[in-house]
This record gives sequence, C-alpha cells and structure tokens, in this order.
Amino acid sequence: MISERQEFAGHDGQWLAARFDRPEGDDPQAIAIFAHCFTCSKDLLAVRRIAQRLVARGIAVLRFDFTGLGHSDGEFANTHFTSNIEDLVAAARFLEQRGQPATLLIGHSLGGAAVLAAAESLPEVKAIATIGAPFEPAHVLHNLGSSLAAIERDGEAQVTLSGREFLIRQSFVDDLQQQRQQQRVAALRRPLLVMHAPGDEVVSVDNAAQIFMAARHPRSFVSLDDADHLLSRPQDAEYAAEVIAGWASRYLQLAPPVVHASAPEGVTRTLEADPAGFRQDVVAGSHHLLADEPLSYGGTDLGFTPYQLLSAALGACTSMTVRSYARRKNMALDDVVVDVSHDKVHAEDCSECESSRGRIDHFQRVLHITGDLSEEQRAALLAIADRCPVHKTLEASARVSTRLAE
Repeated sequence: MISERQEFAGHDGQWLAARFDRPEGDDPQAIAIFAHCFTCSKDLLAVRRIAQRLVARGIAVLRFDFTGLGHSDGEFANTHFTSNIEDLVAAARFLEQRGQPATLLIGHSLGGAAVLAAAESLPEVKAIATIGAPFEPAHVLHNLGSSLAAIERDGEAQVTLSGREFLIRQSFVDDLQQQRQQQRVAALRRPLLVMHAPGDEVVSVDNAAQIFMAARHPRSFVSLDDADHLLSRPQDAEYAAEVIAGWASRYLQLAPPVVHASAPEGVTRTLEADPAGFRQDVVAGSHHLLADEPLSYGGTDLGFTPYQLLSAALGACTSMTVRSYARRKNMALDDVVVDVSHDKVHAEDCSECESSRGRIDHFQRVLHITGDLSEEQRAALLAIADRCPVHKTLEASARVSTRLAE
C-alpha cells in the first residue's frame, strides 16, 4: 500500500490535511472518501485499518481531517455540521480535479451522518456506508452534558471531549438542531449500507434502525456484534472493511481479488504481492488467500503469518478428523472448535520430545467440543485428534527438498 500525504482547501479556504491510500502498481478499481468521527482524526487506528483492508481489495481511500481537527488548519470553534458537509464536498472536488472521482462514501459516527448529508451534492457517488452513525446529527449534543446550559447562557463554553478541550459555540448547537436528516436519507436513492454494534454505548443501535427505515432500497444492515463504538479491536475494523468491500463490489463493479497466476494441480503457489514489504498471494487451484507479517515486523498485517497458516493447517485437520470419527461412531457431536497456539520451548523442558538439545517448536492445541457426549466419548475424541495427518507430519521428521525452476 502507498500512503500519500495530500492537502486541499476546505469549506473556508483553510488547508485540510489528508492521506490518500492506494494500491501499489495497479490503478485502484474505485475511490472512497472516509469521514471520521466527532473530534477524531483521519489517523484513528480503526480508520487506518479499514483503509488498509480496502486498499488490499483494490479500493483507494482518501481520509482527511475536518477543519480544526488533526493536522488540518482552521479553528474548530468556527466549524459546525454544515461546514463538515462542505469539507466532504471539497474532498470530492479535490479528487475530481485529480481525475479520480469518488464513487464510495464511508462515514464513522458523526462522519456517517455527514456522508448521508453530503451525498445529495455528489451525484457521482454510487454507494454510501455508515458505521455507528447517529440518525440525527444533534445526537452528539448529549456529549456536551451540562455544558449545553453554559453555551446557551454565554454563547460559548469550553467542553472536554475525549480528554481534550474544545470551544463550542451556540452556532454549532443551532446548526445541528436545524439539520433535515430524515428527508436527506429518504432522498438518497443510492445503495446504503448501515453498520452498527447492538451494544454501542455512544450511539445506540436504535439510530441504525431509524436510518435503515428512512432509506429506500437498495439498503442493507450488518451487525458489528460486540464491537465498541470506535472499533478499537483490530478484528472489528478489519471485519467492517471486508463487509464494505464485499457489499460495494456489487455496486462499483469491483473485480474479484487479483490472483496473478494459477497453480498446477497439487501445487500450492506463493507469489510476492508487495516487494517492499512481506505480503504474499497464496494460490491453490481456485482458492486464494493472503499471507503477511504484523506491522511490528514491517508487514501490513493484511493476512495470516506463516506460522498462523501452519497452525491453521493443524487446527483444520484436527477438526475434520474429530468430526469424521464422531460421524462414523454416530456420536452426538454438535460443534468442534480447535484453538492452536505456537511457540518455541527449550527441548529439555519438553518431557515428550525426542530431542534434548536446543529449542523446538511447540504447538498447543485446545479442543472445544459440545454435544450430548459421555466422558468416554469425549476422551475418544481427544485421543483421535492425535490421528490427524497434519499432526503426524509435524511430529515426524519431515524432509524438504528445494531446486531452482528451469
């Protein structure tokens, strides 16, 4: 992924700081604009992770700081929801001038409300996605708490939000309360994806229901399950990005993930996808996945690490072996989950290891099995796990031979 620093003029001519994340080498299949949450920035971890995952699917992302936030110029005190809408339109015009018009809008929290409002001024946009968005922009006023009375009395007040001080003026409050969001959503007439976590404690899921009911088809709702409002956990941000990419592919005519070369039958082929990093395309027949390294090791964290793939092979083989045995023995096995972790241990600490010198690989496997099973049956399923072919391969002395292709 290439991440370019950009800047463009916002609603009042102030320079807005942006990042344009795009695939390396190939032209992007689509361009998205990401609008961040209230008082957040383009560099929020969840925003970066979502952008990374979308880029891996061929979608370039422009993420920017609204006026007065992050690295953008201007005073936050002089902004309001309408200025956010105008900043979004300015971002779209900036991309148009580059010859790369945006066809997808993504908004998080109040940024979600902003993309719903900005869409009426951006006919070139083909699809809109919101994450944890309020139905009415004025919903954010509950964050001001008792300061609302002070703002009404004095015309402005210092408010602490997420540990930072912001000057909020009455014009900001008035602008939020005057928005006609229901009419805007009803008039979208473009594909809309609403994503929300049922347990969101900042913006309740009722807001998602209101957005969904106000919109017309095509409209979709996807639950983010137990994610928090900021999508703090990496897996939640990546899940949101995968859903957006999959959903948008229908409306943006995205091609399937690029597989650069097929592999002969019986061969698993690995192709370098990112020469500047570690990302790999792994191809086997008609199947494709990504391998990578974590950010801390210089990778982009867009796929399994090699040892995770090895652990996955052991876990999958174990689950299949247990299920096959239970099926043959007519056991009432409802579900099987296999957790595999990998580390290296000193050989002398391993009582079951043949080697007594150096460090050896240790795979720890935990089986979660449910069903109406006796203790004898559970013990039999535990024992059969060791009959898994991958287990046998790992414990045997495997031989690897390597040659150069002609």
